[in-house]
Amino acid sequence: MNNTTAANVSSPAEANLLVTSMAARTLQLELSPPVDSSHFFVGDGSPLRIDQNYSQEGQQLFLTTSAARVISGIFVWTALILTFLQIYTHLRNYTVPNEQRYIIRILFIVPIYAFDSWLSLLLIGSHQYYVYFDSVRDCYEAFVIYSFLSLCFEYLGGESTIMAEIRGKPIVSSCLYGTCCLQGMSYSIGFLRFCKQATLQFCIVKPLMAIVTIVLQAFGKYHDGDFNIHRGYLYITIIYNISISLAIYALFLFCFATKELLSPFKPVLKFLTIKAVIFLSFWQGMLLAILEKCGVIPEVQIIDGKEVGAGTVSAGYQNFIICIEMLFASIALRYAFPCQVYKENKENSTANLAPMQSISSGLKETMSPQDIVQDAIHNFSPTYQQYTQQSMQEAEAQRPGQNGNVVLKADGLNSKNKNLEKRMLIFSDDEL
Repeated sequence: MNNTTAANVSSPAEANLLVTSMAARTLQLELSPPVDSSHFFVGDGSPLRIDQNYSQEGQQLFLTTSAARVISGIFVWTALILTFLQIYTHLRNYTVPNEQRYIIRILFIVPIYAFDSWLSLLLIGSHQYYVYFDSVRDCYEAFVIYSFLSLCFEYLGGESTIMAEIRGKPIVSSCLYGTCCLQGMSYSIGFLRFCKQATLQFCIVKPLMAIVTIVLQAFGKYHDGDFNIHRGYLYITIIYNISISLAIYALFLFCFATKELLSPFKPVLKFLTIKAVIFLSFWQGMLLAILEKCGVIPEVQIIDGKEVGAGTVSAGYQNFIICIEMLFASIALRYAFPCQVYKENKENSTANLAPMQSISSGLKETMSPQDIVQDAIHNFSPTYQQYTQQSMQEAEAQRPGQNGNVVLKADGLNSKNKNLEKRMLIFSDDEL
């Protein structure tokens, strides 16, 4: 050994440095406290490596590799650039605020989903920061479902115009479209109320479930993929599934009832794109939870020297998949919500743009939740159950009594809410 060492050392100074380094290493090993190796073994007796990020098979976790972070980052930032360009184009041509406010809200689902998932992937570990990030993401998806239904209402001219078209028509019974239980019924104001209430309830339930999740997480009672009846994941998943299914069902019923009226606006691509983004993320999480229970995802893994459960790892895989999917979602949304029509409106318009048409004020008006509060009051308050909303501009263009008796009540007349469209209520003779 001495001969080998001497052969590889070119000078006495280097030899002294090598001897000093070896001595320091030996002293470090002697002074290191003993480690309880049993802590680093799983149930089947296989050892866990703790110097890096490893699974119980001794292989480095893909989610913690540079490759996973770089790949997901490329997809995320490409999706962000494409979507922000589309949002900027809509804001530059903000000529139909009643429609474009909802379109921009829908488009924001890509940046929120993509960046949220990417941050969760970068911060994956035993601290479970992803639970807080995902709560923000999940709350926004409720906002998107409501915005899509409201956009369809605006496409068709509002509640009163829709009622004038579908009132009294029989509901076609179809098991395929989920209307078999509605046989013998006809469309009424109650139908529109149900569609709005079913989507608005999701806007209420989802934030509440997000708050409950954060509270349970703080007390150690919530773990992704843990179906234990004494934990919160099972019950939150059941409530969430019922709530979002009801909201999507209401959207589907409305699109089915007005498919001929909506046909010029190509609602199928819009509906399928939004449904794919929201439902894929949900069912992916459910599938990963099932794979976890089946043992496909190991029970215990090591990230940054700390043990993490399979629920954290499965959530990490879901976030990675969402990062990839958002690029394709951004491309689909560009075709589903093009800006060409609004560009043409701006080019053909000779009037000066209102102050609200600036990019900053348009963005502020778009993201304001005031219209949701107004709509919730209108749809859940017993006082308004037999009234339909109609914009003041539409009312001025219609003949008196065309859709019922005009009532001198209005929503959104508060002077502070200047950006909200003024609406009047029209009485309906339909039975709820």
